[in-house]
Amino acid sequence: MAYQGQPDVVSGEQYRYALTNFRIAHEKVEEQRIQLQEQEKQVALLKDRIALLEGTNQNSHIGVSKLGGNSVDDFSIKNAASALERQINRWAADVIRTPPAPLNILRHAALTDVFDDDPPELNPGAPNPTGIQIQSLLRHAVSKTIAEGIINCLIVTDSPEANIQLTRIHEHIFSRDPTVAAVWRRQTFTAAVESCSVDMSIFFLCENMENLAKVLALDGTDKSIDKSTASGGIYTVLEAAYEFSRMLHGAPSSSGSTVDAFYRAFVPDVASTMNPRQIELVKRCHKTERGEPDRVGATVFPGLVKVSRGPPGPSGVSTENVQTVVRRAQVICECALMGGLGAAAVGVSPPPSVSPPVGAYPNGGFHQ
Repeated sequence: MAYQGQPDVVSGEQYRYALTNFRIAHEKVEEQRIQLQEQEKQVALLKDRIALLEGTNQNSHIGVSKLGGNSVDDFSIKNAASALERQINRWAADVIRTPPAPLNILRHAALTDVFDDDPPELNPGAPNPTGIQIQSLLRHAVSKTIAEGIINCLIVTDSPEANIQLTRIHEHIFSRDPTVAAVWRRQTFTAAVESCSVDMSIFFLCENMENLAKVLALDGTDKSIDKSTASGGIYTVLEAAYEFSRMLHGAPSSSGSTVDAFYRAFVPDVASTMNPRQIELVKRCHKTERGEPDRVGATVFPGLVKVSRGPPGPSGVSTENVQTVVRRAQVICECALMGGLGAAAVGVSPPPSVSPPVGAYPNGGFHQ
C-alpha cells in the first residue's frame, strides 16, 4: 500500500507564535544595526578629533615638512638628512678653501670643542694637518652642535631656558603616556618660532663649539653678521637644521597612532670603537673589511634613532624606551682620516681605554 504523507500544515496558534518570534528577531537585528551605525559615527568623530589635535587634518600644517603630504616617514627623513649633510659638507669645504686662521689653530680649536674642552695632548713633532682632516673635524663639530643643540632639544621659543624646560616636560609626559606626549609635542610645534634667529644660532655655536666660534668670528663679538662669507654660511646651515628638527618633532609618524615615537640624534665619539649597527662609513676601509678593529676618525653627520616605549612589563606598564636606528651616523674611520699615517697625523694620541659610542640613552638599546 502506498505511503500517505501527512499534510504540511500547522495550527493557527503555532503560526502566530512563529510570526511573533520572527518579528521580534527582526526588530533586534535592526536595533543592533542602528547601534553599529552610531558606533561607527562616534569612532569617525573621535578620529577627526585626534586628527585635529595632531594636525593631520590640515593640508598646510605649520611645522611639517614632507614632499607631497603632511606626515613624515623614514624615507622622507633620510632624504632631508642627506640634503642637510650636503650643506654641512659645503660649508666646511668653503671654510677650508679660504681659512680665516692657520690650519694648526683650527685643528686645536676643533679638537678642544670635540673633546669638550679637554683635548688630548698633541704628539711632539705632529705633522701639519691637511685640509681634509680639518674639514672632517669641522663637520664633526657642527654635527655635534646640531644633534645636542637643535634635534635633542625642542626648539619652540627664542629662549634657551624655556626650550630646555619644554624638553624636560616632554620627557616627563612621554615616560607616563607616549600618546599624550605625541599630541602635546605636535600641538606645541604648531606655535613654534618660524625660523632659527641669529641670536639662537650664536647660542648654539657658543654652547657646543665655543673655540671654533671664536676662531671663525661666529661668537657674536662682531655685531655685523654676514651670511655671505665662508664662515657666516653656518647660519644658513643651522636654519636648515632647525627646519629638519621641526619636521622630525612636529609631524606625526607614518605609523599613525600605532607607534607614538619621537626622534633623537647621536654623534659617535672621536676615537671610539666602530659599531656597524650605529655607523656607516662614507669611505671604504680596508681594515674594517678585513675584520680588524678600527676607530672613529670623525662623524660627518649625526645618526638618528626613533624612541618609543617598549613592550609592557609584568605589571602591564612599559618602563623602558626602545630606540630604533632610522639613519646610521655617517663616519670617516681613523685610518681613512689620517691617510694611513696613524693618529699622529692630527696629533691625537690613542686613549688608553676607549668608551662606547655616544648615543645609547638610558633605558634604551639600539635596534637595526
